Amino acid sequence: MHPARRLAPVAALLLAAAAPLAHAIDNNGAYTRAIEAAVAPDPLSARVTVATQYVARGIRQSWGRPALQAGVDYVRPDGWRVGAWTSTVDERFIDNGSIEMDVYAGYSRAIGDFGYSARATWYHYPGARVPGSSIGFDYGELAAGMRWKSVYAKYNYTFTRDFFGVLDARGTGYLDLGAKHEFGPGLLLKLHAGDGRVAGSGNGVWDWRDLAAGLSKKLEGGWIVAANLTRAIGGAGGTSVYDRYSTGNVRADGRPWAASAGRRALVLSLTRRF
Repeated sequence: MHPARRLAPVAALLLAAAAPLAHAIDNNGAYTRAIEAAVAPDPLSARVTVATQYVARGIRQSWGRPALQAGVDYVRPDGWRVGAWTSTVDERFIDNGSIEMDVYAGYSRAIGDFGYSARATWYHYPGARVPGSSIGFDYGELAAGMRWKSVYAKYNYTFTRDFFGVLDARGTGYLDLGAKHEFGPGLLLKLHAGDGRVAGSGNGVWDWRDLAAGLSKKLEGGWIVAANLTRAIGGAGGTSVYDRYSTGNVRADGRPWAASAGRRALVLSLTRRF
């Protein structure tokens, strides 16, 4: 089934929930846009984050352990941007990997309440290899998105031959649907539903879906605190390889590391922007 059809009920719920939010943002958003127009942002910014764990698209990249993250962005007034971001990961999820490094470039524009964006990202995992092979975890992705008031939709497409250690998976797609709404100055609610389809013969076992809800609050001095609750459900035919995930790495007793990489996770984080 096409990912859009699989997520149609969820999308309907998000749109229903976002309708009153979209009406309210006309009041709160007008004030926010006026402030942003009066104070031109610095095109160069950086951020450092300490999180209780690193979860990406519902999957626990740091295996439940704390993560240190950092990023830098350069955003031109005309909408073009480039940036880089990095995070610690755990070798029990990514074989022999300890760092994720992303570089990206893109463009975004807003016309009234409507906005659109495009972005290319390269994901790099230094030293990470699938056990017994020379296959790495690096891959490249293209993304296109649209936003209307507080509701957004984005689709990510893998353009490289392989996807995150999965061979011959060019065309892997990830549909991201959600809503973002600011409740007063600095308090942001985020709702998300995702559907990932891994392309290639026999690779459907790695398909997954995920849900997330979170709150973040901007504080004085560039600080941001956030709490996010996530859950991933994966596997073809309703089964889930992520519920009993194991890499080639073994424990001290010689047995393989095995645990759920996609179970419910609460992520608390503290970010400092510069």
